[in-house]
Order: sequence, then structure tokens, then C-alpha cells
Amino acid sequence: MSGATSRTLKRAVSNEEDAHVGVPATSVHRIEADGVQVFYRAAGDVNAPVILLLHGFPTSSFMFRELIPRLADDYHVIAPDLPGFGFTDVAPERNYSYSFDRLASTIDAFTQALKLHRYAIYVFDYGAPTGFRLAMMHPERVTAIVSQNGNAYEEGLGDAWGPIRKYWAEPTQENRAILRQSILTAGGTRWQYTHGVANPESVPPETYTLDTALLERPGNKEIQLDLFLDYASNLKLYPKFQEYFRKSNPPLLAIWGKNDPFFIPVGAEAFRKDLPDARVQFLDTGHFALETHVVEIAAAMKDFLVSS
Repeated sequence: MSGATSRTLKRAVSNEEDAHVGVPATSVHRIEADGVQVFYRAAGDVNAPVILLLHGFPTSSFMFRELIPRLADDYHVIAPDLPGFGFTDVAPERNYSYSFDRLASTIDAFTQALKLHRYAIYVFDYGAPTGFRLAMMHPERVTAIVSQNGNAYEEGLGDAWGPIRKYWAEPTQENRAILRQSILTAGGTRWQYTHGVANPESVPPETYTLDTALLERPGNKEIQLDLFLDYASNLKLYPKFQEYFRKSNPPLLAIWGKNDPFFIPVGAEAFRKDLPDARVQFLDTGHFALETHVVEIAAAMKDFLVSS
């Protein structure tokens, strides 16, 4: 029996076992919010406490496929695709402006459309500046924050930001083209998933393959380049994010892939400057920590949320 066939059979057996032990099913939906058809995944009792999962670049709610069922026994888990990502649909006539302020406004409208009045947030990568804006808008709604490589401190930015920092300083077509040719490629996406992972072949190929396919949609790379440029707006807001932490004092768990070249460990430790009681935990993996350590992250989240 080939290794691929063996893995397929094991997954089939695992899925059958899940059905028997009552693993909560994840459903997919769309809802109009802010003039956008937002695609989202959901699982769990609608009357249970809510966890809102916010993904990052260049992925989608697909990154939470293994985490959602591990949380849904105890929580109502909701994971939207941000505009420009996954299967959320933005009609051309919407004339959508792809900025982090706009992403946050859309997710705010999404939470209101679903009548979510209280929720914990899980923020990763782009999900962090989106989620922290949301928290500043409605501090009374956010019950806790789980930051998985979701940065709010300038010292947390690693050397991998070099080419994007150059684009911020000189937003020329030449620097834009460099990012298009280096980051927005199949190899660039795969590298983000596998860098810092002890066994890169353990990362399921459907992850970076799906992301690459969605990046190749007409016009999508220009959207991503616009967001690269606008990411500088997040650094300007870091002091405001930190002020929110100090004033609202949300319970926070920073659980970090310590080998991430984009968001380095000091970014996780920095939360304690403004939230002395923040929990900080490091995992021996890279940027997409859920691909290798979903069991550990789910267990840490449940322990954290129960005690928060």
C-alpha cells in the first residue's frame, strides 16, 4: 500500500470515527455585510459563548478547518473570510477600498449582521490589526483575545518585512513589482507555510495550493499589493492598540510559532508591557502554527478561556 493511499484510508477512518463520537459539524454560509457577500464557517451551539476567528495573509477561514471542531463542543465558533481572501465576494460595483480600516469596518458589519454582541477573538497575522480595530470600536464586546502570531508591537516585526518596508518608504512600481514577483508566487506562499517547521513535508499541500490558486484570480494580486502598502497604517496604530490593552485590560493569550520570520517572539512577550497578566506560550514551529500544533493550540485556548 502506498503512503498516499494509507493516509487517505486513515483520514476516512478518522472521519467515520468523528461521526460516531459526535464531533460538531462545520457548516458554510454567506451573509451580506457592508455591501459584501461574506463567506464564513460556523460550528457549535448558537447559544454558547462565541469565538470569532480572524485569519491572515494569504489564507482564509480554511486555515481553521482543524481548530473549529476542537472548540465547537463548548463554543459557537465563527470564521469569516476577509474581503480579498477565500470565498468572500466583493462585487466590482461596490468600489471596495482594500485597507485595514475597511476590512475592520466590514467585519464589524458582519458581527452586527449575525447579532454577535459578545465574543472572544482569535487573531492571526492580518487578523490582528483587523481584530484590534474591532476591539477598539467595541471594547465592551470583546471577552478575551487569543493572538497567534498576531502582532501589535514594532519590535515584533522580523527581518522578512524588509522588502515590504522598502515599498512603504518608496511606493514605486518597481518595488511593487518586486513584491509581486517574490511574495505573490506559489513558491513564496509555500515558504510561508513551511519555513521554521521541523518537517516541512508534514504541512498539508492543500493549504498553500489553495492559497496560491485564490491569489491567481484576476485582480487579486493588486488587492494584496494595496494591502501590503496599507500595512504601514497598522504600525501607526500600534500606540492606540496598546492604549486599548491598558484601558480595557482584556484577558490575552499570545501563542506563537517561535520560528516565524515575520512576527518574532519578542512581539509576543511585548504584550506583557501593557497586559502584565497576559499568558505567553511558544511553539517550535513557524508562521502557520495551526498546521503543526493545532492540538496544543486548542488545548491552550480552552484552558485560557475557561479561566478568563
